[in-house]
Amino acid sequence: MHSILAVDDSASMRQMVAFTLKNAGYHVVEAVDGQDAYEKAGTRTFDLVLTDQNMPRMDGISLTKKLRENPQFKSTPILILTTESSDQMKQAGRAAGATGWLVKPFDPNKLIEVIQKVIK
Repeated sequence: MHSILAVDDSASMRQMVAFTLKNAGYHVVEAVDGQDAYEKAGTRTFDLVLTDQNMPRMDGISLTKKLRENPQFKSTPILILTTESSDQMKQAGRAAGATGWLVKPFDPNKLIEVIQKVIK
């Protein structure tokens, strides 16, 4: 079973994402912000990281950069799921090493489709 780290400072968004992923057969570990996610990423491996951009303590782009510095996360797909849709923000995400950019509110079927494409 594939394991996904779902990161969002909004409890309701985390619940929706976790519900969608669990229904599709994924194991989900939730994190409340980038710092929490980074700490959890240090203790185990994940097949994919799905993170919000705007969060306290560490945002999604900073989290992506830090994870990419870790050899364990060099090729792990990292998707940023956010309300941010500017090209500038998307470029910053790509530059940090994000695999993809999804805009909230998300379509559960589309989210699963994208995840299935990027998980090996």
